[in-house]
Amino acid sequence: MQILKIIALLIEYPDELLWENRDEALSLVEQDAPMLLPFAQQHLSAPLLDKQAEWCEVFERGRATSLLLFEHVHAESRDRGQAMVDLMSQYEKAGLQLDCRELPDYLPLYLEYLSIVTDEEAREGLQNVAPILALIGGRLKQRGVAQYQLFDALLTLAGTRLTSDSVAKQVSGEKRDDTRQALDAVWEEEQVKFIEDNATSCDSSPMQQYQRRFSQDVAPQYVDVSAGGPK
Repeated sequence: MQILKIIALLIEYPDELLWENRDEALSLVEQDAPMLLPFAQQHLSAPLLDKQAEWCEVFERGRATSLLLFEHVHAESRDRGQAMVDLMSQYEKAGLQLDCRELPDYLPLYLEYLSIVTDEEAREGLQNVAPILALIGGRLKQRGVAQYQLFDALLTLAGTRLTSDSVAKQVSGEKRDDTRQALDAVWEEEQVKFIEDNATSCDSSPMQQYQRRFSQDVAPQYVDVSAGGPK
């Protein structure tokens, strides 16, 4: 699914190269994902610097909309490291060479990987992370961020019944973690946690129940999958 590469670029931090080749990108979107054409046209017609600043506000403030997939599955547990190793192994088997810029679970990188495997494998890979995609998309939609459309498109390509609306009820009750007060609170809490990690080897995190292998069905935190799932 080559369209996954284009969607990855639209989710990724806005890049000068993409803006320079916007006509080609729009042509591919129109051909393979016409439902995203209005979004892509508006997105790529805006000043690059404005979109870069917007991206930082949306995806780098707080963890709720993190593009690191394992943030929503393993949190800070030890299983996250092994999941990274397993995912890197999948990439290497597919011939995808990684550099040191991004972690293996970075969503645009994962989509690039899915774009070079068979359509069946790509669809299965999207289904594995469908609850995470719905969760992030739902939070983006609740915050009025247009990129939620990209996540709904991925869910459509996955062939699931999940959409950004599937988690609307639970997302509406969440506290924002991207405000200054919330970020300050997280910073203070993480300083304490750092000290505790040195004092004990026990992991009492409630996230243990969600520590499953990434290649299997994923049940990320806070997602109620009863609203829908793979067909």
